[in-house]
Amino acid sequence: MKKILLIAMLLFVVSSIKAQNPLLIPVTLTGPTYNLTIDYDSVMIFPGIYTQSAGINGPILGPVVIIDKGDVVTINVDNQLMDTTTMHWHGVHLPSVMDGGPHTVIPPSTTWSPTWTGMDNASTMWFHPHLHHKTYKHIMMGITGMIINKDTDESALALPRTYGVDDIPLVLQTKVMDANYQFDLDMDNRNMDTLFLANATRNAYFDAPAQMVRIRLLNGSLMRSFNVGLSNGADFWVIASDGGLLSAPVQMNQLLISNAERYEILVDLSALQGSSVDLMNFGSSIPGGVYGTAQFSTMGQVQPIQDYDNNPLNGADFTMLTLNVGAPTTNAITSAPTTLVTVNAWNPANVDVSRSFTFSPDGGMGGPTGLSGPFFINNNPFDMGVINEVIDLDNIEIWTLTNQTMIAHPFHIHDIQFNILEIDGAAPPAHQAGWKDVVLVPAQMGSVKFITKFEDFADPVIPFMYHCHIIGHEEEGMMGQFTVVENGSTAVETIETETFSIYPNPATDNITIQLIKSVNQDVAIVDMSGRIMFKENLSQKNSTIDVSKLSKGIYFISINNTTTKFIKQ
Repeated sequence: MKKILLIAMLLFVVSSIKAQNPLLIPVTLTGPTYNLTIDYDSVMIFPGIYTQSAGINGPILGPVVIIDKGDVVTINVDNQLMDTTTMHWHGVHLPSVMDGGPHTVIPPSTTWSPTWTGMDNASTMWFHPHLHHKTYKHIMMGITGMIINKDTDESALALPRTYGVDDIPLVLQTKVMDANYQFDLDMDNRNMDTLFLANATRNAYFDAPAQMVRIRLLNGSLMRSFNVGLSNGADFWVIASDGGLLSAPVQMNQLLISNAERYEILVDLSALQGSSVDLMNFGSSIPGGVYGTAQFSTMGQVQPIQDYDNNPLNGADFTMLTLNVGAPTTNAITSAPTTLVTVNAWNPANVDVSRSFTFSPDGGMGGPTGLSGPFFINNNPFDMGVINEVIDLDNIEIWTLTNQTMIAHPFHIHDIQFNILEIDGAAPPAHQAGWKDVVLVPAQMGSVKFITKFEDFADPVIPFMYHCHIIGHEEEGMMGQFTVVENGSTAVETIETETFSIYPNPATDNITIQLIKSVNQDVAIVDMSGRIMFKENLSQKNSTIDVSKLSKGIYFISINNTTTKFIKQ
C-alpha cells in the first residue's frame, strides 16, 4: 500500500507541472455506415513507458462518430478483445435492441451491427461498454468514444463548428495506475484515481485561435465529478447540455459536471492572442457530498470511503487543459448568440404516471455503508432477470428521485431525454433547463423531479436501463431496468427478427427456431456472462433446441450478426 500511495503522489506532482503534450484530437467518422473495432493495444502516457490499453480503431479512446439527424445509420462493432463486451450509445434515442445495454452482448471475435434512424437533436453524446461487472474494467482500459449529432437548426446558428480548430471534443477522465504504470483494473482500488487525462493525454495543451472556441465537455470518469472554470477567472457561456442546445447561452464562471454529463461551452479567447489560459478543475469548490470534494463528513456508524483521504485529486485545483492562444482564423466567431433553439419541454399537466425512486445504502440510511455503498434503488439490487418497471408507450411521466445516502449520485436513464422540474424543491438553474439524460441527485435526502415521454420504441422483452453513473456504484447493484410496451402488453410468445424467429418465449423445455432467409446457419446461445451454452449449425428451416438443462434466466441467441433474447423459466 505504501508503494501505491507513493506512486499516487508522484502522479499528482508530475501531472501538475507545465503542460507539455499536445491534446489528442480523435479522428472523425461520418456515416451512414461506421466500422468500429475494439482491440487491445498500448499507449505511452508517461515518457518511455508503455501502458497496456484498449481502444476503438486505435490504442485508446475511439473516433468521434458524427451522425446527421434523419440518417439511417449502421454501426459495425467488431470485438477483438478476448472478453465479451457491449457497446452502449449513451443518450441516443433508439430501440432497446440497438441500445447496447448489458443484455446485448458482443462475444469475442464477433461483430454486432445495430441499425437505427438518427432522431436526436444536435448534441454531444458518447459510447462506452456496458456489460455488467465488466463496465469498469473496459472503460478503465480506454474504451470510450464521443458522438456529435448534427441538425439543421444548429447549423443555422453562428457557432464555432470547425472540428479540431474552434470546435474541440474534450473527454475528462481519471485513471488508477499501479506501481508499474499500468491501468489498475481492480475495482477495489477505484478511489485512487490519481491520474487525470484529457482525451487520454497527460499534461495536455491545445493551440487555439484568438476567437470564440467551442469545447464539448464529456465527463467520462468512472468515479468523480469536475468543477470546470478558467484560470483567469473569466466567464464562459454554456450553450448545450446532454440532449442538445439550450434556449439561450448561460453565462457562468464555474460548471459542475458529474459522471456521464455533457455540456458544450463557448470560451472567448479573442483578447488573449500570444498568451495562455488554463481550463481548470476547481476541486476546492466542489460541494460537499459530491465525489471529488475535499472530504466527506461522517457520523455515527458510517464508514469513510476507502482511500478517499489518500487521493491528492480530491478537493484539489488543477489544470485540465492549457489553451495556447494564437492568431484567429478567417471568418472567426467572436461572440455568443443571444438565442439558440426552442426547447419544447414536456407539460406536467399532461402527465400519465408518476413514479418514485429511492436511493439507499445496503443496511439502511444510518448504517456503515451510507457513504461507501453498496447502494440500491428502491431497496432492490440489480438483477438481470427482473424488470423493475413496465411503462406504456407514449406515457408522459414524472419521476421523483430521493437520495437517502451520504453521497450524491448522477442518475442516468437510457433511451429518453428529460426536463428537470425540481432539484431539492427548487427550479433547476438555467444551464440545466434543457434536455438531460443525467442528473446529479444531492446527498442526504436530496431530491430531483423530472418529466419525460417514452415514445417511438416498444419492446416487452429487451429492457432499457436506469442507474447511477458512478461506475463503482452501478457495478455493485445501483441499477434497474424497464421495458416499454404497447397496449399494456407484458408477455411475448414469438420473437421475430429479419433473420429468424424463436418461440415460445419465455421457454421451459424447448425453443423452436425458424430460419426466415436461408438454412445452414450457425446458432449460438450465450448466457449473461458471455459463456456459450449451445452452438450448432441449423440445416433445416425449423429446428427445436432442448433448453431444459439451462438455469433460469436471460439468454441470447445469435445467428450471423443478429442477436435476440429469450427467457428460460
